[in-house]
Amino acid sequence: MIETTPSPPLMTAFDALVRPHRRALHLHCYRMVGSFAEADDLVQETLLRAWNARDAFDASGGEAGMRRWLYRIATNACLDHLRSSSRQAASARSFAEIPWLQPYPDVLLEEEAVTRESIALGYLAVIQRLPPRQRAAFVLCELLDGSAAETASLLETSVAAVNSSLQRARATLSRHEPPARGDTVSADERALLEAFISAHQSGDCKASIALLTRDVRVTMPPLPACFEGVDQVLPLMERANAMGEWRLVPAWANRMPAAMSYLRRPGDPAFRAFKLDVLHVRDGRIHEITTFEPRLKAAFGLPEVLA
Repeated sequence: MIETTPSPPLMTAFDALVRPHRRALHLHCYRMVGSFAEADDLVQETLLRAWNARDAFDASGGEAGMRRWLYRIATNACLDHLRSSSRQAASARSFAEIPWLQPYPDVLLEEEAVTRESIALGYLAVIQRLPPRQRAAFVLCELLDGSAAETASLLETSVAAVNSSLQRARATLSRHEPPARGDTVSADERALLEAFISAHQSGDCKASIALLTRDVRVTMPPLPACFEGVDQVLPLMERANAMGEWRLVPAWANRMPAAMSYLRRPGDPAFRAFKLDVLHVRDGRIHEITTFEPRLKAAFGLPEVLA
């Protein structure tokens, strides 16, 4: 008799094989598509494809073979997704022009050896400029330390094609890549975040402005909004203060200082999640604030309402 429903022991054994790779696969998908939520979906799609193709897997390769197999499936799932979405970021000047870009919680990076440079929002925004297959070659070789031969095998192309893709990708990054910084959050950045939180909560616009560079930018993906310079940002802060009372909670994202902001409007007894600010620091001051919707609060381990 043909078994149409897999047995629980078989599913348990399969889960035990793929579970150690889930977090790394999620990060890989995130780098490919720039969206945390889409990476969630793509990991599920990857595991479904892997399950359906399990009989074709060659177990003789051991753990390394499993990793290569899963990355091949995940990369192809991402490429299929990017082809179907037909979105373009080649001419994007800022995060505001990449509306699908989302932050990545540092709490999910703790078990991964991930440098700040390779996960920073500015770096990911540049990667989104690359055509899909060029992006895949770059991520696999540069960020996952794969060889050109391994990447060519995974992408089912030639080594020459991979090297050509890498050359073009590196040229794009050399033109647009933001300045490199240290791999860990510094004490100065932690102090800057504390000062940002204090000024925001107290409604002290003067103290907030003192933390910013004169050419500061505030972007709000997915909205096509970009506020440049202190003269544009100050009225934005004043409008925020008029909305109600604020409470902020540190929430590190993409190896960068960030804060989840909770707003209590007049007449509302509760502080409700309103936005996530990710701070880009330059020379000891905040050079850019990328403001996201609070929909990923659960991934950051934060509540909808502050007690």
